[in-house]
Amino acid sequence: MPFSLWLSLAAVCAMGAMSPGPSLALVLRHTLGGGRLVGVTAALCHAGGVGLYALLTVLGLGALIVQWPALFQLITWVGAAYLAWLGIKALRAGSAGAMQQQAMVTSGARAAREGVLVALGNPKLILFFVALLSQFVTPDMSLVAKALIVVTAMVIDGGWYVLVAVALSHSSVLPWLQRRAHWINRVTGVLLLALALRVVAGPLV
Repeated sequence: MPFSLWLSLAAVCAMGAMSPGPSLALVLRHTLGGGRLVGVTAALCHAGGVGLYALLTVLGLGALIVQWPALFQLITWVGAAYLAWLGIKALRAGSAGAMQQQAMVTSGARAAREGVLVALGNPKLILFFVALLSQFVTPDMSLVAKALIVVTAMVIDGGWYVLVAVALSHSSVLPWLQRRAHWINRVTGVLLLALALRVVAGPLV
């Protein structure tokens, strides 16, 4: 995979990870309730679930491209519609509810379990990855290239939420984010709509 193409992949993965939602709420909850280490545990386990979905999506897209190109195109458009819906939802949102302070009594084991369950219990991730990865997967893609896509998605997701857990363990960060939540939503919404249009336009490879 050319480095410039990988940079595009990394940028889109980062945008998906940074979108306010249940994953952010999960890391926030466990960080506030159990401290930095518990929040990091939740972040890493969530990344593991994301990596599994990314792997299944990459393998499935490869088969669809070869055997059922029309079905692949249909699923890609459904994924693009989902991205557009996320973008509109973000634009219409006010302050991000996921950034509201929610402490809880928690532990490392609970954070690990819920981190995986939040990722695997969100089948919309499949639609997100279909729309995202359809831009980068080709029928002749090597196993190394597919592995690079999966690792990129997993590392960026884990890295972002570990950063969130570390940052939120400092009490001054959360109020700063809460005051700017509407701008975060607006930027995220515009980027998601742009990505949806890019998916409809065709693959990058």
